Amino acid sequence: MHLLVLVFGIVLLPKAYTLNCNKCVPGPSGTCTSSEKACPSSKYLCGAMRIVSFVGGSKLADIPMKSCFLPEECVESSVNFGLSRIVISIACCKSDLCNTQHAPEPSKSVPNGKKCYHCNGQTCTATLPCQGSEDYCISKPGEKIMVKGCATKQICSNVINPQIKAAIDGEISCCQGDYCNSAISTSASLLLLVAPLISFVMFS
Repeated sequence: MHLLVLVFGIVLLPKAYTLNCNKCVPGPSGTCTSSEKACPSSKYLCGAMRIVSFVGGSKLADIPMKSCFLPEECVESSVNFGLSRIVISIACCKSDLCNTQHAPEPSKSVPNGKKCYHCNGQTCTATLPCQGSEDYCISKPGEKIMVKGCATKQICSNVINPQIKAAIDGEISCCQGDYCNSAISTSASLLLLVAPLISFVMFS
């Protein structure tokens, strides 16, 4: 009898409710046309993402997106290579089509006392003061390119949005502790790291 009740309960149990969210990915022109998207599961929230890249202290790009996001993705994260810095802000909400507004501007960051190596010219011995919640030192090796800098916990963890992970173009190594990302390496232009991010988002 108990088994029969359990079977009927499973069969008649309504599916877990999933949100419908605004989806918006900017095209080559930079404009963002919204459509509706059903989230993959009830774990997801509606959200607006903003990817802002800076080069030499000046804003290079400000890219808005909207989609479904996991709760742990709904934070502000950043990766800082000295000359270039990328800030990813994701604001989430919990009802159908609630993500009508763009994500807010990134918060103003100030040095937090942590320091890592970053690459300057052909050497990676320069000191980089980390900003905001950047509490990890990072390295991104390659056959011809080595970049180093600071990053937030989200950049170094598996919770980072797959789109951002793909845009960073490869794996990065993270460590905690001042100057833990080794000083010996060669470097190429840091713009080579920012370019894949922008092209990936604009043409995805």
